[in-house]
Amino acid sequence: MAGRERALTFGLPRMHKEAGERRDFLPALVGKLTDRGAEVLVERGIGSGMGFRDRDYAALSRLVRLVTNREAFGADVVLTLRCPDESEFTKLRSGALLFSMLHFSTRPKRVRRLHDLGLEAISMDSITDDHGRRLVEDLKAVAWNGLEAAFEALASGWPDLERPDRGPVQVTIMGAGGIGKHAVEAATKFGDLARNARYAEADLSGVQVVTVGRNVTGREQHLRALLRRTDVLVDATHRDEPWRPLVPNAWIADLPEHAVICDLVVDPYLPEGDPPTVRGIEGIPQGNLDGWVFVRDDPVWDLAPPSVSTEHRRTVVSCYSWPGVHAVPCMEQYGTQLAPLLEELLRAGGMDGLRPEGAYHERALYRASLRAWLAVG
Repeated sequence: MAGRERALTFGLPRMHKEAGERRDFLPALVGKLTDRGAEVLVERGIGSGMGFRDRDYAALSRLVRLVTNREAFGADVVLTLRCPDESEFTKLRSGALLFSMLHFSTRPKRVRRLHDLGLEAISMDSITDDHGRRLVEDLKAVAWNGLEAAFEALASGWPDLERPDRGPVQVTIMGAGGIGKHAVEAATKFGDLARNARYAEADLSGVQVVTVGRNVTGREQHLRALLRRTDVLVDATHRDEPWRPLVPNAWIADLPEHAVICDLVVDPYLPEGDPPTVRGIEGIPQGNLDGWVFVRDDPVWDLAPPSVSTEHRRTVVSCYSWPGVHAVPCMEQYGTQLAPLLEELLRAGGMDGLRPEGAYHERALYRASLRAWLAVG
């Protein structure tokens, strides 16, 4: 902090998304910032969805101010887990830093908007170590919460799941990256340790998991043969070509009638993008924390862009924010991961002080910045 006129101010607006979004940053993270001299402007009502009160934040330090939403957006650094609506970007002053899950690679319109407004930005989902491993993530919760929902849906629509004479449940996971690896473990436990214990006690057969990478998802004959014997299809892929679905809608018809599609990627439909973005499994709806289970006749299927076929359908579980299904442990995880990064940002005095050749966390922050993205893109 030495040599600087003042510490950065941090604004923590509440995430005014769907009603089911209960997450906000916890008092523990706010305390880390104030302990290092930062003034933190928290929007009134923060944490209320998780049982916290304004006084839980205000009692931390005199450096905590309870403010309006607009005042929180007026800080030097605006910290929010999910990206604000683009209409809210104008609440930030020119030169301010938005620190959020920004998904630069699949949101080119968002990138242009941030740049045009003269904003700095660091995308949490792009913060990686020197080997490309994400430093801010809850991939385990993505996989476990998604598979928990998938097996709940399967149990609701397939009585054979609890038949003592059935064979192993067949799960096909597309993608063997960070989410896919956790999905394998979650799938073998029916997405829920309590369900797994109950089925084991009843001597029910377990789960057989097949994990496939691009050398299979790129081969129609092989993938469609797998689909025909799949009870739960999991999309945990990272696509280099987001404009091309891995599973065209017609192939959904290959799945058994009772099958459940578990969408862990939740890419958006962006037909106007350059290039456009489509879902990895064509036609399936995108869910959120207000609703993540969609049966075949759910009206949300009809919200897909006109260019997207939704003719063939199965039950789908999809949630843009899978970790938020269990809000408090999710935010504890993110707070622990973010604390050293925010402390480094404070030490640097903001974006201008970050060096691409700096220390470990400094390099990670710079690589995840809008400046770095624009320089290579």
